[in-house]
Amino acid sequence: MKSITIIFLSLLLAANLGALCQQQVKLHSPDGRLVFALMLKNNEPYYTLNYKGLQLLAASKLGLSFTDGSFSEKVRLGKPVFTEARVTYSLIVGKTKQVADQYRELRIPLFEPAGHQRRLELVVRAFNDGLAFRYEIPQQAGWTALSISDEQTEFHLTGNPTIYTLQLPNYRSSHEGEYTVCPWKDLRPDTLMDMPTLVEFPENIYLGITEAALKDFAGMYLMKDRDVLKAKLSPRLDMPGLKVMGTLPHTSPWRVLLVSDRVGSLIESNIITDLNDDPAPIDWSWIRPGKTTFPWWNGNVLPDSINAPGNNFVTQQYYIDFCARSGIEYHSVVEYGLHQWYMDDGISFQPGPHADVTTPVPGLDMKAVCDYAKSKGVGIRVWVHFYALYPKLDTAFALFEKWGISGMMVDFMDRDDQQMVNMQNEILAKAAAHHLHIQFHGAYKNTGMHRTFPNEFTREGTLNYESNKWSKRVNPDHDINFPFTRMLAGSTDYHLGGFRAVTDSAFLIQYTRPLIIGTRCHMLAMYVVLENYLGMVCDYPAAYEGQSGFEFLQQVPTTWDQTRVLDARPGQYILIARKKGLDWYLGAITNHSSRELTVDFSFLDDSRYQATVFADSPDADREANHLSKTLQTVGKDSRLRLLLAGGGGFVIRLTRLP
Repeated sequence: MKSITIIFLSLLLAANLGALCQQQVKLHSPDGRLVFALMLKNNEPYYTLNYKGLQLLAASKLGLSFTDGSFSEKVRLGKPVFTEARVTYSLIVGKTKQVADQYRELRIPLFEPAGHQRRLELVVRAFNDGLAFRYEIPQQAGWTALSISDEQTEFHLTGNPTIYTLQLPNYRSSHEGEYTVCPWKDLRPDTLMDMPTLVEFPENIYLGITEAALKDFAGMYLMKDRDVLKAKLSPRLDMPGLKVMGTLPHTSPWRVLLVSDRVGSLIESNIITDLNDDPAPIDWSWIRPGKTTFPWWNGNVLPDSINAPGNNFVTQQYYIDFCARSGIEYHSVVEYGLHQWYMDDGISFQPGPHADVTTPVPGLDMKAVCDYAKSKGVGIRVWVHFYALYPKLDTAFALFEKWGISGMMVDFMDRDDQQMVNMQNEILAKAAAHHLHIQFHGAYKNTGMHRTFPNEFTREGTLNYESNKWSKRVNPDHDINFPFTRMLAGSTDYHLGGFRAVTDSAFLIQYTRPLIIGTRCHMLAMYVVLENYLGMVCDYPAAYEGQSGFEFLQQVPTTWDQTRVLDARPGQYILIARKKGLDWYLGAITNHSSRELTVDFSFLDDSRYQATVFADSPDADREANHLSKTLQTVGKDSRLRLLLAGGGGFVIRLTRLP
């Protein structure tokens, strides 16, 4: 976990001083292909971004607005400092185990020569696969309290690229919905856009916009305003006219621009975790990523032989035994009969005035459930409503640890203002002290904080298969959009594992035993395509046992040593290879269109591998649960052509041969 950074101070040569005199400072990525330029226009700071000689962002404004005036007018540039660094670290949970990245950094003061005479520093880091910048406000005489009313950052896109984004009605949402895909000039203005957002330029260059290291700050959105994208910060609940309050020194999160001529590079990139801090030097050996049941999704289906099902021991025992048989690491205790496992007088899972997450409903002995699960090698997790949990955070976490609970899903935050950001980070810190992992549901995107808090296993922030219980909004066309948008930020909580696949025309809304649009192989592949350190196994035991493909679901890991995107086209298909130990797992999904993909195994080493291939059967376009399983030997010189049904997919497990 140790981060080793080697810094090389650059000399300010005459060329740099000349550029400064012209009010323009440039920063190049280590490979020289990405160029950031900072300049003043009418005494206001602007920047441009070029990649491989093509301008992606024209002059785009920088700055912050304070309650006593904007820090973007009549400023001056100070003396720039250039450094180079190589950062190396290991991730306890992630898509990559060992990370080694190089970047060049520009640090330049911005100051007001008159008026408030405030100063801040713009810090820019250029990597080969992207760029990030943030505002640092140092301690200074005459300015102690910070009140930010908004951010002036802009992204002035050139030309008419294609936009892939999630548009939202307001700042108070679960960040769920269908993705908008359209030319830039057709994008609806004055509407909030969630991040990450993908921009595809006609020259096959891709730009992903998001943020990293969100701490003690408001979450950021985008909004089209005439011909530019503007940053918008989530307002505080207590003072809506304010976005951020605090004392100096203070820093903003990193504004991240992932850039490449290969869209898979944006998914492979580690820039977001590069920009976060190492975890505290404490014992993290208790961290145990894995897969979990979530019986709420299937409707708490139980066999007729269960005696008195409900919020009780025997119901939990049935699922715990299934986990033990199947190698599933966790069972989630959520609810039964639409009432959560703890005492609550609220309605529809919303906490009432007497909600108490420390008191199980009568008949449910949580200590007995945890003890039984432990005897079977299974961990217990619980679902909790944020507003029922937070008032009793310390008491609840101490009790959960005493019972033997391993972690929890915290739900219904639906905000990312500064206060909520701080409360979620507080939850992570206090949960870690009690050896509890966290799954945030009804929450904002990842910002790489799982490097600092490896007990953050996953976040939602996208419309997923839970909605199949009441709608048909999630389908293969939706599934293929979010790997290029939401997943650019990191681990994505998705209700996976539905084993009743149907065609679009055969789909029916079923609250119990929900159906899935697409093929079963598409579902299996989602476990590889997704970055998700806590994969759900949402269906009931009898839906899995004895079914084709279940063995892959049992075997597939949830954290990885290496990630490679072998082939991808936004909105059409994706093929990802992820390595764990000596084995590789490949997954591919397509949109509603059938297609043939060729797997090129040249990414392998010189070893030979046994390939276990699960692919759509020839009739999968009609019988969506049908799949084939074949075995063959492959090496780095092998090629394999596979046909994907419309809404289909395939998975391959590569096991190294002796």
